Amino acid sequence: MAEQRQRALSTSGEALYEILAVGKGATHDEIKKSYRKLALKYHPDKNPDNPEAAEKFKEINNAHATLTDLSKRNIYDKYGSLGLYVAEQFGEENVNTYFMLSSWWAKGLFAVCGLLTGCYLCCCLCCCFNCCCGKCKPKAPEGEEQEFCVSPEDLEEQIKNDMERDGETPVVLQPTNATEKTQLIGDSHRSYCTDS
Repeated sequence: MAEQRQRALSTSGEALYEILAVGKGATHDEIKKSYRKLALKYHPDKNPDNPEAAEKFKEINNAHATLTDLSKRNIYDKYGSLGLYVAEQFGEENVNTYFMLSSWWAKGLFAVCGLLTGCYLCCCLCCCFNCCCGKCKPKAPEGEEQEFCVSPEDLEEQIKNDMERDGETPVVLQPTNATEKTQLIGDSHRSYCTDS
C-alpha cells in the first residue's frame, strides 16, 4: 500500500538535485555529465533483473528533463515540486500569481476587505432572495405576459395547426421535375429598373 501511495509534493526544490547527485547551483554541463553517468549505471538493459534500477532510471530521466529546461528549473528552485504541479495545471506563466493569491496575507486581505465592505453579506442576500427564494424577485409589469417555455414538438404541432386553419398547407416535398415551375419562377422576364 505504501508503494501505491503518491509522493507528497514538496516546496523545497532539492530532491531532483539529490537524484542526480549534484548541488543546487550546478551548471548545465554538470547536470548533463551526472545524468549520463547515472543513466548508464541504472539503464534497464544493463540491469534486466532489477526492477528497482528501472524505477531509478525513470526518476533520473525525470530529474534531467526538469533541470535542463530553464523555465521548469526556475520554478522548481523557487517553489519545488508543488510549483511544477501548479505549472502543469495552470501554465508556467501563472505560477507566481497562484502562489501570491494562495499566500496567507492575500487570503487575509480578501477576508478583511469583504468584511469591511459587507460584500459577502450583500452578495449572499441578493443571490438567495432574488434567485433561490424568489420572494424579492422583481415582478413583471401588469399587462405583460410572462415568458414560458414550449417544447419543440408542441411548437411544431401549433405551427401546423395554424397553417391548416389559414388554408395554407406547408410544402413538404421538393419539385420532382427540373422543368417544373414554381410560384417563384414565372414565365415572364422581370425587370428591376429604377427611375432616377
